[in-house]
Amino acid sequence: MTNRASFAPLLEHFFTQRLMQQRQASPHTISSYRDTFRQFLKFAQQRLHKPPSHLNFEEIEASLIVAFLDGLEKSGLSVRSRNLRLTALHSFFRYAAYEVPAHSAQIQRVLAIPSKRFARTLVQFLTRAEVDALLAGPDQRTWSGRRDHAFILAAVQTGLRVSEMTGLKREDLILGTGAHLRVIGKGRKERCIPIAKSTLVVLKAWLREPQRGDSNVLFPSARGKHLTVHGVQYMLNKHRMAAATVCPSLEHKRVTVHRLRHTMAMDLLQAGVDRSVIALWLGHESVETTQIYLEATMAMKEQALAKSTPPKGRSARYQPGDQLLAFLNSL
Repeated sequence: MTNRASFAPLLEHFFTQRLMQQRQASPHTISSYRDTFRQFLKFAQQRLHKPPSHLNFEEIEASLIVAFLDGLEKSGLSVRSRNLRLTALHSFFRYAAYEVPAHSAQIQRVLAIPSKRFARTLVQFLTRAEVDALLAGPDQRTWSGRRDHAFILAAVQTGLRVSEMTGLKREDLILGTGAHLRVIGKGRKERCIPIAKSTLVVLKAWLREPQRGDSNVLFPSARGKHLTVHGVQYMLNKHRMAAATVCPSLEHKRVTVHRLRHTMAMDLLQAGVDRSVIALWLGHESVETTQIYLEATMAMKEQALAKSTPPKGRSARYQPGDQLLAFLNSL
């Protein structure tokens, strides 16, 4: 193992052997981990005054990683995103524990860095009027407008993730009886999402459009390539601003593919669909993940209650409580 004691070969083997060969991680996971280490290596280069390829494994101490994570938060990164960066670093050090066991004490100090807790906000989603206004935003007299309309409609009706939407191929759209979209989601799990008849009409019309490029992408860029995440967000921002002229509530709302995903989940929940079915639909690892949508509906019920007139009740006579219980209640 002496030829793998330096940091650079160990990191390279982590990506090529551990992630790509052994775990067969998805391209999304690999790109996420890659971005984390690019940020971290730039930070380490500034702190240690050494190029990344010359770093020794012993120099990647827990204190350096904590300083990196603290710097990310100070620059405005959310706690959730900070935890994702830490997850990538933890994954590498768990791999290193098998490859360089002589550094076990150093590795354990890094693995002991905890994730931070954060306040979970209620799920944000679009109303039916906002969705309709957003769908009316693209100019369907143009090729890009027809693509954007079909893309937004498919996203809000299927609840697919942005990586799943941009990765769709034309053959992933299964026509005929039981029309559906077939996707490979997180953890390389395949799932099929049914397509509503109204959505299917739009998608069939889109399939008749002249194909651009040779990659067979369902929603390609103008050059026939896969849409990038930034390209998708640019598209949604443009149509949100256009839709805000007829639906003012969109003016101050952020519209993302993930928010369209939340919108679909809320539609299913409010229609009485069981949580386990919603979890399967969205590709959640656990049914408990779908709990966030139930909490959102409870918040809406509380808002409705606040607007209503409650029945008149009678107050009982005040009875002083026990002092010890009062003390405990005050803690």
